[in-house]
Amino acid sequence: MEFLGTLVIILITTSLFGHLASRVGIPAVIGQLFVGIILGPALLNWVHANDFIHIFSEIGVIILMFIAGLESDLTLLKKYLRPSIIVALLGVLIPMVLIYPVGIVFGLTQFESLFLSVIFAATSVSISVAVMKELNLLDSKSGSTVLGAAVVDDVLAVVLLSIMVSLIGTKAGTDTQIPLALTFLEQLIYFAAIYFVMRFIAPLLARLGTKLLNPVGPTIMAMILCFGMAYIANLIGLSAVIGAFFAGIAIAQTHVAHEVDQSIEPIGYAIFIPVFFVSIGLSMSLAGIEHDLLLIIVLTIVATLTKLLGAGSGAKWAGFSSNEAYLVGAGMVSRGEMALIIAQIGYQSKLISDDYYSAIITAIILTTLLAPLLLKHAARHINY
Repeated sequence: MEFLGTLVIILITTSLFGHLASRVGIPAVIGQLFVGIILGPALLNWVHANDFIHIFSEIGVIILMFIAGLESDLTLLKKYLRPSIIVALLGVLIPMVLIYPVGIVFGLTQFESLFLSVIFAATSVSISVAVMKELNLLDSKSGSTVLGAAVVDDVLAVVLLSIMVSLIGTKAGTDTQIPLALTFLEQLIYFAAIYFVMRFIAPLLARLGTKLLNPVGPTIMAMILCFGMAYIANLIGLSAVIGAFFAGIAIAQTHVAHEVDQSIEPIGYAIFIPVFFVSIGLSMSLAGIEHDLLLIIVLTIVATLTKLLGAGSGAKWAGFSSNEAYLVGAGMVSRGEMALIIAQIGYQSKLISDDYYSAIITAIILTTLLAPLLLKHAARHINY
């Protein structure tokens, strides 16, 4: 039962550091992310990224995005679909164009530099969701645009990764082949099926939940839908959080939305979500960091600025004010688990060498740490 001791340590430290972070005026998420760095291999080496941490963190991020969907305004998401697409496209294009030469300058091959640009083109909106929820900006014009852009960004990241692994992975000596046409078709069918989930399946499950002789029947049905959609999304190459997000939106259209929200939020934020935040920091290691320090600094700066300016300029182009565009750009900066997953897949497919892997992981974590600070700063200039 060692995992219980680990869980106790995580819950105590995330509660303490989250409280301290809030007291000094920064998002509580920052304090919780630092817990992973402090407890993990980077400093104290007390907690390691084992199967328990992985499973709990996966459940945590799925619940976090389900809650985001549950508390989102579907009308706003539809209204800002066009800006979301523009934000996502520029938020992917500009990092890819400008991070590629960074790789070349630091001695990476053309293939490695191209894959490096794919890694930092990805966005992980889960951290931003937690911060925007804390700042009461999740259900706003900018918040809805960030959520919509994150869905488009996720699809683009999957497409780019599929192309890289299938075309370049074979040259690197791997047998990994991803049938692109089949992947695209499956994803199109999935997004088309979301309408039927919202229109028929979610209301049916809500009615079944209320008829169950169980005080939390509706919540059980909602979790079945959440985990089911997350699982299917993962099967067809999408991020599981996309499935969870749309499951939340579907349940939000039913009469049990408030009851489900009241039931699942305490469970998520009390146990699973803190483990997810800690897991990000656990990926960081300071071993040999002095050799790659310049690369880490440059990558972190360029990755932050390109996403901030790329997504922000997309929002500005779509008619947002400068302050709103800044908030949208800040909301897209976090790379989090999405970039970590892409980096790991690329490393296993030999698209990136051992010499640069640790530096890339460190830069991903640093951009993830910077994102909540940028969001907090941007939020000061927004009046909704």
